[in-house]
Amino acid sequence: MCKVFVEIRTTPIVEAGLRGMPYGIPRDPALQWKTPRNHCKLNLCNMQYVLDGTAIEIHHEIQTGNIRHVVFDFDGTISLIRDGWQNVMVPMMIEFLQTETDTTETQEQLEAIVVEFVDKLTGKQTIYQMIQLSKEIEKRGGQPKDPLAYKDAYNQRLLPIVEQRISELAVGTKSPETLRVPMALEFLQSLHEMGVKCYLASGTDVEFVKNEAKLLDVAQYFSGGIFGALREYKKFSKAMVIQKILTDFKLKASELLIVGDGYVEIENAKAVGAIAVGVASVEDNVYNMNADKRERLIRVGADIIIPDFREGRQLIEYLFNQ
Repeated sequence: MCKVFVEIRTTPIVEAGLRGMPYGIPRDPALQWKTPRNHCKLNLCNMQYVLDGTAIEIHHEIQTGNIRHVVFDFDGTISLIRDGWQNVMVPMMIEFLQTETDTTETQEQLEAIVVEFVDKLTGKQTIYQMIQLSKEIEKRGGQPKDPLAYKDAYNQRLLPIVEQRISELAVGTKSPETLRVPMALEFLQSLHEMGVKCYLASGTDVEFVKNEAKLLDVAQYFSGGIFGALREYKKFSKAMVIQKILTDFKLKASELLIVGDGYVEIENAKAVGAIAVGVASVEDNVYNMNADKRERLIRVGADIIIPDFREGRQLIEYLFNQ
């Protein structure tokens, strides 16, 4: 049975703490819901509440204080260098579906199909989105190219945008801070100072990830290594990185934390019982893919949801029992 602790207060609940929460939460500002932990509020039967004075959502009770290793996703979790990549990938895929098949579907119908599978596969290596594109072309009677050819075409279209941002970083007209998820650097620095070993695992090609991490001044904080997509794509996955860490260091599940904005890494984390923090960051795309990012992360089992790292200090206090 779930126990709900209610305390009467005269000060109103911070409305931000209620946004996005499920139906059934009292809206009476005189009510403050608490858990037995004094720094939390909004305790529900599914253990969903918000850390007091923050936007940090706790969706599952976890064993805190044991974390020794942390795996981070890159794009959308740490980096914004590739922000808006969907605005390149989706139109390209629609174009190939129109030119390489005899489909009679409208632009809008194709867009809905492409957006759905691109969004669903975000977090995996880019090649998996291209494999799905190949399947969609074949399904419509076309003769698809090798998925690697579609991936190369995508990179050729995206790289000018990325290279422009990288150039601005190199000449100093753009600060690295503007291309990082807010306060990501400070969060990494805090973990480093605590002696926590961090890793970077991305679905983006590894050579790009390593270069972009350096440009954003975060590479030195990933003492455990920087990993990314390979041409021989079956030789890398985030799940492989996670399993290797668990095996090499003989970790208990509560000693490993996974942080990311894609469902893939969160799903990988929960598959091995690790702690999962979902980053519901806002990305610049015209297809409204942000709309259900938070809900998707929750559905695949995220223990904690944050919008970014601006409340990183409070998150660390919670995770490490400080």
